[in-house]
Amino acid sequence: MTIPANDWIAHHARFTPEQEAMHDLASGRHFTYQEMHDRVEQAALYLRDGLGVGDGDRVAVLCHNDTDMFEIQFACRRLGAIFLPLNWRLAVPELEYICNDASPRALLYGTEFADEAAEIQRLSGVPAIASLNNGGASDYEAGLADASGTIVVPPRELTDIWTVMYTSGTTGRPKGAKITYQMAVFNSIQCAMTVEISARSKNLVFLPIFHTGGLNVYANPMFHTGGTNVVPRGFDPAYFLDLLSDKEMNLTHGLGVPTNFLMLAQEPNFATADLSHIICLSVGGAAAPLSLIEEYGSKGIKLQQGWGMTETGPLGLMLSGEQALAKVGSSGLPPLYVGLRIVDEAGDEVTPGETGELLIKAPTVTPGYWNREAEHGDFFTSDGWFHTGDAARQDEDGYYYIVDRTKDMFISGGENVYPVEVENVIFQLDGVLENAVIGMPDEKWGEVGRACVVLKPGSNLDADAVIDHCQSQLARFKVPKQVRFMDELPHNATGKVLKHELPRD
Repeated sequence: MTIPANDWIAHHARFTPEQEAMHDLASGRHFTYQEMHDRVEQAALYLRDGLGVGDGDRVAVLCHNDTDMFEIQFACRRLGAIFLPLNWRLAVPELEYICNDASPRALLYGTEFADEAAEIQRLSGVPAIASLNNGGASDYEAGLADASGTIVVPPRELTDIWTVMYTSGTTGRPKGAKITYQMAVFNSIQCAMTVEISARSKNLVFLPIFHTGGLNVYANPMFHTGGTNVVPRGFDPAYFLDLLSDKEMNLTHGLGVPTNFLMLAQEPNFATADLSHIICLSVGGAAAPLSLIEEYGSKGIKLQQGWGMTETGPLGLMLSGEQALAKVGSSGLPPLYVGLRIVDEAGDEVTPGETGELLIKAPTVTPGYWNREAEHGDFFTSDGWFHTGDAARQDEDGYYYIVDRTKDMFISGGENVYPVEVENVIFQLDGVLENAVIGMPDEKWGEVGRACVVLKPGSNLDADAVIDHCQSQLARFKVPKQVRFMDELPHNATGKVLKHELPRD
């Protein structure tokens, strides 16, 4: 077998062909690395001969989580094409914008998105579309069955683009971050080093594969080391708790957002669930409430906080299991090869304990955004540091704390208020399921805080109780002046709260 450079699946098919690579829970399909390699080769032939995909073309995929998506990702490598996973939570006009920007040659879609795919093709002129059906009858399965021939794999350097991932676009138009082979390799190495990933590891894919957390933490690192990915169709807290507790399944790793772990903790069986076989459950995507980390810690589960972005590969910080409780609230330390700085508005480094913008420079950082080469200087300093847009500080031991997104900060009476700090205090109240704090215009103070709160069933907390608790824990300028109770908070597909959709009337 000739192994193409940077092709992890072909490598493991040669060295450990019988090792399980993927388990698709919805269809019940299992694939060894040899079987996955064969399907990737067939997929590459189908993309080339059936859909006209060639070197440098983009291949878009609009589908719920499915092992087919991983096959298509690695088939793109064998063609020199670029993988373009699409956020199925977006509306058709938003997907039209992405497809007009990225100009994919082909769009593969889950049958559940057949109408949307047809409309996207009509609006953006994608040359070829084809159906996926989680292993069932589809254009994709028929194409794989009919595939024949050989693939001449074009050469690729580590700095070449493998994937374009469009950011969630919670404000403004989404931007397509270029993900290189180098980013994927270094991220895989750093994940393995920080959370003990090996060929014996088994990862539960919590998040959508169109998101960097679903694709790159820890799915691609598992493929890099020769481990196994278990792929559910979507997130269901009761089902996920059963999976995590299943000794025969023997899951070892998973990354979720705080909402995932909040929902798991609300399940009746959570108190008695035995998760002692799990090596690492990580939480990222948004700041985790301190009370949530402590709740898992009381069960002996080291819920490890991490930080990263689509643009950073994503792993930029990770808190070790040994420090998960000792440094509650911290996102940890940078992995090997990652450089970080915290700077003020003038670009000067702040002193430990002070808050500023977090900058990053690493082999895992994107080289830029698709079709935005002219705007490179808006995102990078002249000497190559990437502006994360996150406000952060360091403690006396060098541990990093993500305070908030700089755009979420508001100014009340001339003082900076970082909503995450206030949210963590509100989370201390027993009756609070979720909360988010935003700044509201105020004639006297410029802006004041509004706490949008979702209560647990049966809770009788009122606004006065929330404000009184904040007053006992926070400086006066940080205390929300308003409390709005809600049935639920708006989230994007990865569980991040969409603060721009919170009520401001």
